[in-house]
Amino acid sequence: MKKLYILVAAVALTATAFAQSPEKMSYQAVVRDAGNALVSNKVVGMQLSILQGAVSGVAVYIEKQAPTTNMNGLVSLEIGTGTVVSGTFASIDWSAGPYFIKTETDPGGGTNYTISGTSQLLSVPYALHAKTAETLTGGVTETDPIFASSIASGITGTDTTYWNNKQDQLTAGTNISIVGNTISAIGGGSSNNFYLGQDTLGGIVFYIYTGSDGNQHGLIVNPGESAAEWQSSGTTTNATRSWDGVYNMGLMTGSTAKNYCQGLSTGGFTDWYLPSIDELGILWHNRFHANNALNAGSYTLLSNITNYWCSTENDSNLAFYFTFGLGYSFVIDKTSTCSVRAIRAF
Repeated sequence: MKKLYILVAAVALTATAFAQSPEKMSYQAVVRDAGNALVSNKVVGMQLSILQGAVSGVAVYIEKQAPTTNMNGLVSLEIGTGTVVSGTFASIDWSAGPYFIKTETDPGGGTNYTISGTSQLLSVPYALHAKTAETLTGGVTETDPIFASSIASGITGTDTTYWNNKQDQLTAGTNISIVGNTISAIGGGSSNNFYLGQDTLGGIVFYIYTGSDGNQHGLIVNPGESAAEWQSSGTTTNATRSWDGVYNMGLMTGSTAKNYCQGLSTGGFTDWYLPSIDELGILWHNRFHANNALNAGSYTLLSNITNYWCSTENDSNLAFYFTFGLGYSFVIDKTSTCSVRAIRAF
């Protein structure tokens, strides 16, 4: 049975005064398939219903939308702006609640709804209670001592404005990346749901291990590649680590391969580097998972007829490359041109 995981459902008032009835409501949801995998970067068909009284109550309003999930399976939409099936959103009497929101989803983008979920709207009726205030005259005195002693009693119109614009005020913390409207984990934290071939964090996961912190870590290959020289000028004689591409690349000079990797910002990440010979070997061993995902995402596949540079050198004149067609490494002059495929760690 497929499940819909609700991330957040919140009210967004229109730009009109608070005494006006809001015409739409912000809604977000994370969509996962039967295997608990995120439904990422796909158009999904959704039918949204406002139910009155109970989970199985009468639908006072129904609409359809076709939003697109982001790389984390998140859809963001505004209820009240879709194609109306029945009812009028602006005429809902929020004082006659409780109300529930029912979502029906077709991961294929149509109307074959195989995912369904219902949750109660708790904060919305309070935000919409301003509709009743249109008929009040004189002041209103709050006599509830519990409310008066709560933080909520101090919320002002300015606070609400800040809340509605909270996305612009977010600051990325440890192991978190914020790029545009996308919030992503960068390793660590409590996320242990990575899998080989996963399209996430800027590329494709091709290696996973559990660190001493109890969390998953690993390596991600960039979805694109280029051709470049290992070194067109200068000498490098200490980039000899077979396991540490970051260390090796830091010693490379006069290198168009290094410049290509450092210039990448795929997925909003700028820590891409030229893999060491061991890291490139792991990528070759797991190329099945990598190419499966690269193909699904319409990215550039790892080629079986291509020699890929690694950051491990042999001496001042020669560096190692890995031929993916035959599955072995060898050395070649640094001024030779080979393919370059960057990776990053998480």
